[in-house]
Amino acid sequence: MSTLDVLLQQIVNGLALGMMYALLALGFTMVYGIIELINFSHFSVFMTGTFVGLTVLNLMGVTAGGASLTGLTLLGTLVVLFVVTMTITGMLGVLIERVCLRSLRHISGTAPMITTIGVAFILINTMLLVWGPQAQRFPQLLPNWRWSAGAAEITFKQVVLFVVGFVLMLSLSYLVRRTTLGKAMRATAQDGDAARMMGIDVDRVIVLTFFLGSALAGAGSLFFGLYYGFTGYYIGYTTGLRAFTSAVLGGIGSIPGAVLGGLCIGLTQSLGGQVLGVKWTDVIIFSILIGVLVFRPNGLLGARLAQKA
Repeated sequence: MSTLDVLLQQIVNGLALGMMYALLALGFTMVYGIIELINFSHFSVFMTGTFVGLTVLNLMGVTAGGASLTGLTLLGTLVVLFVVTMTITGMLGVLIERVCLRSLRHISGTAPMITTIGVAFILINTMLLVWGPQAQRFPQLLPNWRWSAGAAEITFKQVVLFVVGFVLMLSLSYLVRRTTLGKAMRATAQDGDAARMMGIDVDRVIVLTFFLGSALAGAGSLFFGLYYGFTGYYIGYTTGLRAFTSAVLGGIGSIPGAVLGGLCIGLTQSLGGQVLGVKWTDVIIFSILIGVLVFRPNGLLGARLAQKA
């Protein structure tokens, strides 16, 4: 393959990878947009979601290396897998908010953020104790279909990941901009006290935001397992930091920005790894993070907001 062909293939790979980062960044940016909290436990919820999905598949008798599924059986398995996993990770997000963060909501400073770091390590070490340090194989449910697009090759997994991620972004944008819940979310994000005076149940809005954000992390976790074919207790750290960079790059609080940032970071990882080598990938990504924070802290699509009194 020529250099141009290799770069084209890496662009395809980067777009699919970026959409997975975008799914994780969407949940992160939702929580920040409502209560201005950098929720580092979100990344461990993502990691936990892969093990929840693996448990669901094992209970359904689907194991790595087992017989492949086809037709309605495959479709039904995927529906059950996504519904159960997203529900459980969503409830985990609600539990984190209710038990660990609600009492700290009105405390200024870094206490809430440090609490989320503590929760993240609790989840990491819980998965380490239950599943062990070794990587766990994830059953490959999606067919290994491939199509040629010029010199590049597009897989069915990449198409599904990109399409589902794009649909979820549009659905989330519609929910925030057009529904009653979305209006309540925007009112709460702008001024929680004023929202209460207007009759909005702010606690309910925040709980639903944590549920939706964590459910999106669950969807992203399943795509990680189905795409890469493995999971481990450590995946939340590396994947989560890249998703965090995606959210910052796009503009924390902006749903389209989270997707744009995810695609940019995915392309940076794939193209940077190809041109400069894999060992330079994280150097490039986190240099972008530092540069954005220094020169454009509102991100590519983030709005400059007035500070609350």
